[in-house]
Amino acid sequence: MLDIAEELHRWVEQGRDFAVATVVAVGGSAPRQPGAALAVDGEGTAIGSVSGGCVEGAVYELCQAALADGRTVVERFGYSDEDAFAVGLTCGGVIDILVTPVRGGVFPAALAAAVSGEPAALARIVSGPGDLLGQALLVRPDGSYEGALGGHPELDRTAAAEARALLDAGRTATVEIGEDGSRCGQPLTLLVESSVPAPRMIVFGAIDFASALVRVGKFLGYHVTVCDARPVFATKARFPEADEIVVAWPHRYLASTEVDARTVLCVLTHDAKFDVPLLQAALRLPVAYVGAMGSRRTHEDRNARLREVGVTELELARLRSPIGLDLGARTPEETALSIVAEIVADRRGGSGASLTGAHTPIHHDGPDGPVAGRIGSVA
Repeated sequence: MLDIAEELHRWVEQGRDFAVATVVAVGGSAPRQPGAALAVDGEGTAIGSVSGGCVEGAVYELCQAALADGRTVVERFGYSDEDAFAVGLTCGGVIDILVTPVRGGVFPAALAAAVSGEPAALARIVSGPGDLLGQALLVRPDGSYEGALGGHPELDRTAAAEARALLDAGRTATVEIGEDGSRCGQPLTLLVESSVPAPRMIVFGAIDFASALVRVGKFLGYHVTVCDARPVFATKARFPEADEIVVAWPHRYLASTEVDARTVLCVLTHDAKFDVPLLQAALRLPVAYVGAMGSRRTHEDRNARLREVGVTELELARLRSPIGLDLGARTPEETALSIVAEIVADRRGGSGASLTGAHTPIHHDGPDGPVAGRIGSVA
């Protein structure tokens, strides 16, 4: 549900009744992951998507029914061998959809947290006893929570602990626990949707390629910072879509700012006096991606300089250089596309190879599963 939080938050403020259909489980080649949602209000307005179009019509009707009767239900949709054009996923996947009428509870607070960028996790029962289906908790980073799941008192505490662990990792996922909060009781399944601030993309080097990369980074949901030591180039006029423009020596700025395991660092300066101290620091940080622009010759020279200042071979192995995938890119926009393609492949565990003729999975979650952004997941 948090992937459409901004619009739903407006609906709450306007006092509109609505129902939300959320993907809670997938199998096979499903187009959307757990947490993807479609919502329908009392006037019939729909936002979001649960399948990329395959079953939207049927889910729309389920939402209208939930608004009419107030019932929470789980419905499964899958591929039909008899009629591939009937209601089902013609891609061959299976998805389970939780349909819930939203009327108060912790949902308004969860939506407000997602819109404001406040870390929080929404935990909902998506399988188990019928009277508990759809019950929800809102869990904060300190482990405190609002709401109740309606079962055994220990259930709320166990669910909050599980949700907090996923929130700490910025993940959206399902977990199984016992109905009484133990590991051995009648099982039920929770969908935990984590809402965390957008991951950071820091672009070093205020050049024309950086301008294109800022636009694509914003499109993918990153909070984008441009950093350059030259004030004449690092201006809002040149980078109107950037969230931040910083005039500072790159390595000094990196030492002073916060990064985490979702942060991507793109070094476009290809100037040794900036690159070497910056990469020496960057390759020792627990970030998701470090890439540096430059020719093959620049790459070899830069690696030699990095070795001279003590960067190890293991640290150098983390460096994506020359930056980006081989798309034959020439323009700034094409180059930006090749860079973010490499970032996505690195995060999701993709090979970067053409899918035509391949026998590899189309969708990857990477080693740590889906990672939520400010509102839902960063694609």
